[in-house]
Amino acid sequence: MSVVFKNRKVQWFVVMLLAAGTVLLSEALLPSANRLTIPVVSKDESSAPAPDMQPADNGKAPDKQTPAPLSYRIAEYHMNVAYTPETQQLQGQQTVTWENPGSVPVQELYLHLYPNAFASKKTTFMRESGGKLRQDEARIGSTGSMDLLSVKTIDGEDLSTRMTFVQPDDGNKDDHTLLKIPLPKPVGAGEQVTIKTEFLVKLPAAFARMGYVGDFVMAGQWFPKVAAYERAGTRGRTEPGWNLHQYHGNSEFYADFGMYDVKIQVPSNYTVAATGFPVKPAVTDNGIKTYQFYADDVHDFAWSASPHFVYVEEPFSTPQIPGVKIKLYLDPNHQDLKDRYMAAAKKALSRYSQWYGSYPYSTLSIVVPPPGGNGAGGMEYPTLVTAWGAADKTPDLELERVVVHEIGHQFFYGLVASNEFEEAWLDEGFTSYIEDKVMEVDYGVSPNLPVESSYITSPNALKQNAWDYNGHDQYAENVYTRAKLVLKAIEKQVGTKTMDRIMRAYFQKWEFKHPATKDFQNVVEEITKTKWDDFFNEYVYGAMMMDYTVESIRVKSVGTKEAASYESTVLISKKGGNSPEVPIHFHFADGTALDKTWDGKESRIEFKFTHTTPVDWVRIDPNYTLILENKHINNYMQTEVSTKWKIRWNLGIIQFLQTIFGWVSW
Repeated sequence: MSVVFKNRKVQWFVVMLLAAGTVLLSEALLPSANRLTIPVVSKDESSAPAPDMQPADNGKAPDKQTPAPLSYRIAEYHMNVAYTPETQQLQGQQTVTWENPGSVPVQELYLHLYPNAFASKKTTFMRESGGKLRQDEARIGSTGSMDLLSVKTIDGEDLSTRMTFVQPDDGNKDDHTLLKIPLPKPVGAGEQVTIKTEFLVKLPAAFARMGYVGDFVMAGQWFPKVAAYERAGTRGRTEPGWNLHQYHGNSEFYADFGMYDVKIQVPSNYTVAATGFPVKPAVTDNGIKTYQFYADDVHDFAWSASPHFVYVEEPFSTPQIPGVKIKLYLDPNHQDLKDRYMAAAKKALSRYSQWYGSYPYSTLSIVVPPPGGNGAGGMEYPTLVTAWGAADKTPDLELERVVVHEIGHQFFYGLVASNEFEEAWLDEGFTSYIEDKVMEVDYGVSPNLPVESSYITSPNALKQNAWDYNGHDQYAENVYTRAKLVLKAIEKQVGTKTMDRIMRAYFQKWEFKHPATKDFQNVVEEITKTKWDDFFNEYVYGAMMMDYTVESIRVKSVGTKEAASYESTVLISKKGGNSPEVPIHFHFADGTALDKTWDGKESRIEFKFTHTTPVDWVRIDPNYTLILENKHINNYMQTEVSTKWKIRWNLGIIQFLQTIFGWVSW
């Protein structure tokens, strides 16, 4: 250290100069907000409730001390947005700089304008969803939209006359969720282009992840967002290019990593939760409060605001997590449940970081929507998740399950960043799988896999476009439940320890890199040193489930009156996908039992037994170890159903039902 810095007065003087310079530089570089209808604030708030007065977090602030990027930051956003509760509108300005990550010049930009999905019943989202998502319905007469008021280059050249809406998936001219903007000149490989937009968003009543409930607002997918541009080699691409899709009834999202610097203006009685961390305490002027948040190495930015949030904050660290602030934004109806929310968040963060890799951000925010707000609930964004709405004052473990699930998305959505348009199972299936692990380890709640497999009535390929499923039920059935069962089936074959290694290796290899299904298969094969083509072709790229059935039991007498003997022939057939081991239990009339294991390679097999009594019933997979078997009822057959045997048949069915439903745990 230089001698001059050993003088404490000099040190403080230099620090103050640097701080003042940083503030002035920040104000000079950030886009102006003076065109917003709500004025830019200019004086510090003297007394404001938490979290408004909290200092900037010890995160990755936008200065020269910023650590090396964790991701390839392709997009840089500077945004100002003002929320007007009376009209449920967002008025915003955006300056976005996009870097061409590919190897060829790019002549146009594409922007997602997601709020336009709610503009009318004719949009692709509304046509496909019928105005319903999960158990929520769009409110009659409530619409949403995004208008680009201006689109210009950094030099002020107007681009609005060039831009057109495109519909690459279905050609629906009434869908305005994807915008093409031809550029004045090509953007070469590694070069950047900056455009400035002004936009106005009309929010719908809370539905499909965004909107308002009374004076609560959830701003998800609220800004013009640059589409993902994939380099050659990403997800199997041979040439670089845009990944372009509209907003569909089933699909979620996909974007490149980047940096966000966002100012949010709300009425002075509002509290704001947002992706990232506050750069400085909120400031107020003329009844308007301005927040400023910063986030990097993320691929989205969301925020929520309410005058009723009950704010709770706790620091948290583990050997795998250097330090994170967990922030709860509770609806008053759930303020007495703060300990449950906080405990669930800590358990989830701790387990996922221990099992897969460290949570790298300095904050994690949990927003609890008000009663009637489930349209905004149960959703994930980088460093921010939403729980279910607070209608139930005494919720069951579903409260914890939703928190655990959404925090799981911080890893297998936020960090791994799969393409949710085209390979949703890599997001939802993986998160459902790790959610179960936390619920089992920390809450003693085990999934009922036989029952869950029986839910799969319309199996379909996991690797396909989300909108190619026949409705939301089939989508959810496959990308959530069947996808999770596929992972559990892999675990069943390789063992829990090896599966843990697979999941950790996959996460750490593909963190920040947008993997594809084939990339996961490659990791499975690298860890197990075995080819998995057959399994993936049947259950991932294909639409199979297992279906083993007892086709027939034939019995004939081969003995004498003095020495009874029977030959029993049992035919077992395979009508679905393969399993390397098919356990079969044979029961004889004298109570003798015999267990066999079939390798399942052929389409059928016959078992013959000679015994003093005949086989009286057969059950395939008596302990329900075939995770992907979804038709358990044809796994059982009795030799005959005479009056003598009816009681035993009934007992067999009762035993089956008791085993299944007695295992139900959620």
